[in-house]
Amino acid sequence: MTTSRTVESTDHPGVTVPTAIRAWSRWRWVRPSRWVLASIVLAGALLLGALVGPAGLTARSVLLELVGALPGVHVDSGLTAQQQAILWQIRLPRVVLGALVGASLAVSGAAYQGVFRNPLADPYLLGVSAGAGLGATLAIVQGGAGLPFVVPLLAFGGGLLAVAATYALGNTVGGGRTSAVIVLAGVAVAAFFSAVQNFVQQRFDDSLLAVYSWMLGRLSTNGWTDVVMVLPPVALSWALLLLHRRTLDVLAVGDVEAASLGVDVARVRLTLVLIATLGTTSVVAVSGLIGFVGIIVPHAVRIVFGASHRLLLPLSMTFGAAFLVLADVVARSAVAPAELPIGVVTALVGAPFFLVVLRRNKVAA
Repeated sequence: MTTSRTVESTDHPGVTVPTAIRAWSRWRWVRPSRWVLASIVLAGALLLGALVGPAGLTARSVLLELVGALPGVHVDSGLTAQQQAILWQIRLPRVVLGALVGASLAVSGAAYQGVFRNPLADPYLLGVSAGAGLGATLAIVQGGAGLPFVVPLLAFGGGLLAVAATYALGNTVGGGRTSAVIVLAGVAVAAFFSAVQNFVQQRFDDSLLAVYSWMLGRLSTNGWTDVVMVLPPVALSWALLLLHRRTLDVLAVGDVEAASLGVDVARVRLTLVLIATLGTTSVVAVSGLIGFVGIIVPHAVRIVFGASHRLLLPLSMTFGAAFLVLADVVARSAVAPAELPIGVVTALVGAPFFLVVLRRNKVAA
């Protein structure tokens, strides 16, 4: 009998050396393949998003144009001046914005699900959508739709106000620091903000079309303006969430167990909710309400790659970006030359997926 079958691995107590070697070998090959797959999917989605449309762009010409934009590189892509303008001022800003929105909604959804230990939680859980919708509606009916930044700023402020109201209401109730009470407070706040929004829409029914267009979600951009505006808060939200990946894994074991490990559960939950809300409200302000991304993508990543937040968060960001770019491709091409609201596309995919998630959790229960 060889000793290798009885000696334990120092890295994994209780696991024999051959078992640990096999696990390490399998991990060594699987781990890079995840990132290779994610990178390929994202790159393919971005390229497809830049190509789809009536301008007659080819993959080769787009790639050469992008390479030629690198410092010190001079390559003739063969694109006309008009095609270059379409690529740089219309296609790429929209594709990049779609990637930012999709990544932020997906990673925020994964964070909310980890914080509340609720597989059905999404970025709009605490009334963000209702608050942002009310803010955007007020801006539109007051004529702010034609002014730069007015609708996004009021939508951003409305989303943050709704979350603040949710926590204020939750903390006035006994045990308001628990996740269940906070979620219920979010439902109440969302109902109130939605009622106010419906009242405003009824009073200014001449603006209904513009309001519904915003609420159904869209990725139309003013060049790179929306991208530049949304990038700083989104990047900050991503960085802070990724720094809390291990904390989310600790919260997954339960409040009591996490507290016994030295985690201030209430403070950490509030911090993570505020970080995720910053990213959500930032993208909602420029894209409108795009549902189901925060449910579809994290669940798909969990099913394929596992539930550890150390992998779940960055992979959700990557696949979330790819998913929304591809959804926008469908929105632009399904009824061309007209365009579907992107929120309709994500709902058509997300509603059946939501039912699958419900059934999966019922079976697991």
